[in-house]
Amino acid sequence: MARQVLSVDDPTFRATPAQQMLASCSGAVLTSLTMTPLDVVKIRLQAQQRALTAQRCFLYCNGLMDHLCLCLNGQGGPPAAASSCAGAPAARCPAVETSWYRRPAPPAFTGTLDAAVKIARADGVASLWSGLSPTLVSAIPSTVVYFATYDQTRLLLRDRWGTPAVPQPAWVPMVAGAAARVWSSTLVAPLELVRTRMQATRMRYTEVGAAVRQLLREQGPRGLWKGLTPTLIRDVPFSALYWGSYESLKLAFNQQTPSPLFSFVAGSSAGTLAAVLTLPFDVVKTHWQIEFGERVLGGEPTRADTGVAVALRDIYRRAGVRGLFAGLVPRVVKVAPACAIMITSYEGGKAFFLRRNERLACEAERR
Repeated sequence: MARQVLSVDDPTFRATPAQQMLASCSGAVLTSLTMTPLDVVKIRLQAQQRALTAQRCFLYCNGLMDHLCLCLNGQGGPPAAASSCAGAPAARCPAVETSWYRRPAPPAFTGTLDAAVKIARADGVASLWSGLSPTLVSAIPSTVVYFATYDQTRLLLRDRWGTPAVPQPAWVPMVAGAAARVWSSTLVAPLELVRTRMQATRMRYTEVGAAVRQLLREQGPRGLWKGLTPTLIRDVPFSALYWGSYESLKLAFNQQTPSPLFSFVAGSSAGTLAAVLTLPFDVVKTHWQIEFGERVLGGEPTRADTGVAVALRDIYRRAGVRGLFAGLVPRVVKVAPACAIMITSYEGGKAFFLRRNERLACEAERR
């Protein structure tokens, strides 16, 4: 008789919080390793077309994080705190002192694959992963907290509100996803602010305490969460829509322990839907980030962000509906595979620990 496949939510053998963290950590690393070269190639292609040379600021996202790059006369400017495509706050433009995005190109790139080959030959294979280190340092803690919080919250609500007929109400993953994003972003924001200041002023670790005390004196405890709003306005709705869609697909196709192929397709589909529906919020966040960067370069005092509704109305007045959905294709092209890789790794990790926990329990019982 065929062995019954356990659900990853099985209360006896399901992954513990620590095991969920390990599974999400491996997913974050794999997503970064996979997506960073694609974005480095994209930025170099844009630079070849002189799309960047006329700008003082530009954004790029390597699957887990947004990076706000401030550039003046071809040199790197100070970094700006911003927010991420997967929850972790943004880092400074990686390796900006070497102007990796403006390096003289070999013979003109003719396409993505051609650019990747020529960049690797001219600058070394490692150059395809420019900016990976700051991504891993900043994004992994946020990703670990986010996924573990999501699953623990979802299971708590599922066990409390589920019934034999409907084990998991449709609203449960949406609430859990929104709550996990709020918690992970809020928890990591002070750490990211300190890290960003260290990068901006070449601060030594021994000076971090003094910098935090000065910030608290000047702005109070709320100063530690400066810049959190741009993160939340996009990522909380995205998280709710993503998890609601993904869990609905699992239920519709009866995937209690989803296969890698199903996780990849469902994660990509859910990510695409969430990316499209939350794109206006992403446009607002991008406008705020770019404006912040331009003010930093100009030496102007930063100001509080306008309200989300006001920003949406202004964009609509200037550019209409197309303005609210600007950059749809690039966002989907980046978000869909990143979500697919991340959820496939995470579900695979949970399935591994489920089988491991079951095996250990059986061995203990035989003794």
